[in-house]
Amino acid sequence: MKINKLSIAVVFLSGSMFYAQETKQDTIIKEKKIDGVVIQGSSNKKTETAVLGEQKKAVIQKQAVSAEEISRKGISNVEQGLTKVTGITTVEGRGLFVRGLEERYNYLLINGLGSPSNNPFQKIIALKQFPTDVVGKLNIYKTFNSNLYGDFAGATFDIETLTIDKPFTKVEFSVGVNTLSTFRNNFKVAEGADGMNGYLGLNSKDRRLPDEIRNSRPSNYRFTPNESTNSFKDSWNVDNVKTMPNTSIGFTTAQKVKMGSGNLGVLFSLNQGSKFEYKNGDNNQFRSLGKGAFIDNMNFLNRKQYTYETESSVLLGLGYKNKGTNVNLNAIYLQNTNNIIEDNFGYKDGQVRNKDSGFFRTNQLDVSRFLDLQLTASQKIADRHQVKAGASYVMNNYQQPDRKIIEANRIDPVTNQMLPDGYVQMRYGGNNLIRQYLDVDSRFYGSAFAEYQLSLGEKGDKKDYPIQIAVGYNGFSDFRKTSYRFIFGRTSGSSNQAHVVNIDSPQDVFNASINDGSLFYQEGSDTSQFYSSFYQIINGGYANINLKPSDSWDILLGARYENDMTLIRYSKQSDDNKQNLEKNKDFFLPSLSIKKAINSKNNLRFSFSKTVTRPILIETMPITYINPDNVNIVGNPEIKNSENYNFDLKWEYFPTNKEMFAVNLFAKRIDNAIERSLVASGNATGSTITFFNAKKADLFGVELEGIFSLSRISESLHNFTLGANATIMYSDVERSADQLKMEEPEWFKTTGETLRKRGLQGAAPYTINADLKYELKNRNNLAHTFSLVYNVSGSKIYATGGAGTDNYYEKPFSQIDFVYQGQLSKNWNVKLGVQNILDSKYKILLGDKNYLPLNLEEGNNTLVNYYRGITFNFTVGYTF
Repeated sequence: MKINKLSIAVVFLSGSMFYAQETKQDTIIKEKKIDGVVIQGSSNKKTETAVLGEQKKAVIQKQAVSAEEISRKGISNVEQGLTKVTGITTVEGRGLFVRGLEERYNYLLINGLGSPSNNPFQKIIALKQFPTDVVGKLNIYKTFNSNLYGDFAGATFDIETLTIDKPFTKVEFSVGVNTLSTFRNNFKVAEGADGMNGYLGLNSKDRRLPDEIRNSRPSNYRFTPNESTNSFKDSWNVDNVKTMPNTSIGFTTAQKVKMGSGNLGVLFSLNQGSKFEYKNGDNNQFRSLGKGAFIDNMNFLNRKQYTYETESSVLLGLGYKNKGTNVNLNAIYLQNTNNIIEDNFGYKDGQVRNKDSGFFRTNQLDVSRFLDLQLTASQKIADRHQVKAGASYVMNNYQQPDRKIIEANRIDPVTNQMLPDGYVQMRYGGNNLIRQYLDVDSRFYGSAFAEYQLSLGEKGDKKDYPIQIAVGYNGFSDFRKTSYRFIFGRTSGSSNQAHVVNIDSPQDVFNASINDGSLFYQEGSDTSQFYSSFYQIINGGYANINLKPSDSWDILLGARYENDMTLIRYSKQSDDNKQNLEKNKDFFLPSLSIKKAINSKNNLRFSFSKTVTRPILIETMPITYINPDNVNIVGNPEIKNSENYNFDLKWEYFPTNKEMFAVNLFAKRIDNAIERSLVASGNATGSTITFFNAKKADLFGVELEGIFSLSRISESLHNFTLGANATIMYSDVERSADQLKMEEPEWFKTTGETLRKRGLQGAAPYTINADLKYELKNRNNLAHTFSLVYNVSGSKIYATGGAGTDNYYEKPFSQIDFVYQGQLSKNWNVKLGVQNILDSKYKILLGDKNYLPLNLEEGNNTLVNYYRGITFNFTVGYTF
């Protein structure tokens, strides 16, 4: 079935099923057990203390964010939760960075099973879509072990779904106010997007490719006047609304039923939310004019962006446990929509004459739908044997249907004076009216694993057997088809009349022009490049040997063999036949982790591993993704996987069961490191974002982490706890031949000049996260917690430059959040959060070490900037 045909009934009735058991564990072999809802009555794995204890015992470097910490810090989604971990930051719209490495270096598991991205522009699911109401723990593996997928350099994230101590039902409602967007007049949304269909994410059906061409190859089809008027269900008009507060509502229930000698667990969760966001700032581009000249502006634009976002999630689970048997059936449905209106004022392509009058608008809808069905089972046989297996089937689809682009001018064609605000003059033809249709459809995604564990030797007084052996398999198959089509507004004959239109309601003018024959629609898709296919099959076999010669030593030796079969079918421009680009490579990936417990409070750890990194889909897709500001994204199907060598040496100190201090030294060698570049377009207009492999990159760094009670300073501060972590890193890149060709100015061939050394694209020199917690309990033993949370990362390369320009740098963005979490009674709880208190400006700047002098408009070297505003959230929940 097509996931885009799921009705709202499926949205509210499908979800995830799971149930599991608690296991005591201190090695990766046991930690990878697929657990869901824990129905038991002993220890509480959700607390920060329990998570810290598990981190202390694990042989590999594993960190976690507990359900308790998620609640205390007002964390509403998985992405926010992961940013509270050492060395992890989130970057605007580009996912999570770990140790300064871009999102492409991370991998995602959900209950131990592989998960594809539902967005071609991201490596993993946008984790802000995954609500924390059903999360028991977020596991972060920063060192590799062979039963993890080989796609690893930054981290592997494993989302463990909700764990409970007893059955419960919870209803929660949240309302949020943003200083930039809430109660804003004339907030622009696509016509009808703010209605019920838009709220439920169903408005995309009116933006589908018209019936006349939907199931056929492009043939420059010309729509008749009747078809041009009636075949497009979505209008060019936009509505101006007054924005209301952001809202979300959630319902979660977990229950257990006695069934024979076992227990049946049931979980159901439903979440729905919406929010408005407004951004206003620069949107510029720069170009090099060659030796003896200077660098000036390609684009000089002011951008106003209006975003109305909705998120839906449903989980419905069922699991059975009986002694050593666990069987879990899980389903997770996520849906995200972004209705975006973006207006740009100024000039592009160096057309300085349009500095005061140029204008173009994009009316865009991004829709992603993701349905993950999981079945896992484990069986313990006697005391020494265990087998487990699991499989998942995922349907996911990403669409940008009917992305409408209008290009116009704000000069009156009669008086040559500026038109009133809201009015533009435009002429049909050229690229002044474009409708784009992008569809990345998952034809099949399947993931599976199987593992057998054997324990040898005698326990004696030890907690575990001295030798534990595990052999297993995990892998996935990912088949996708990309369709990218264009429809243009054309003019008939020699007609080139200027039309003055209200930019918010031009549809009536367009309809009149269609009826009088001066405007019609015609498909202009490239007949050879309108679709491509991507096939990837990963099969991995592994073996682990965990040796525990004494209570103080824990040694985990692993070996993984992974076969990567990739096929990309695409056509170059004007080719009649598809090309098959085949990549088939075998990887042997060893790993070693050693933990030495010096005493009950001190651990020393060492790890080494070899891993690979696979590119994000857009980085390898053989398409040119067109943007109206002529900053296009060009995939590189020839890009290679990176091969990574990872080293870690860590000392941990646990003064108490609630405190810790750690120092971690790490180093990485990344061969064929993948990097983003921003260069002049090959057709002499606009710029291109594309991707190349560096020859190699070296990284060295140190991570510092501490959690301390301030009672160490004074007993009067015993309710205060300070947590802080920092990563400091150095990176160095050796450019590949392709990068040298792109980055070096032409005159270097005659002058003998060389490019300056630089770090790895995306690598931040430092990252800091900190939080100060104050907790008290009243006479009814009800807890109230106040937290102040801070994070920032250092200036990093957003994209490498070329032809004489310096690199483009993403500047530090400091964020302070305040969160209050209070238990008012046994049933009622409230949260109050203030996010982005500093309201810092997000900025990407052209660096100041260019190879030519600058001659920029108003001396402005900003590529992109904007404010996000301060957000106030209030949440009230009732638990039965």
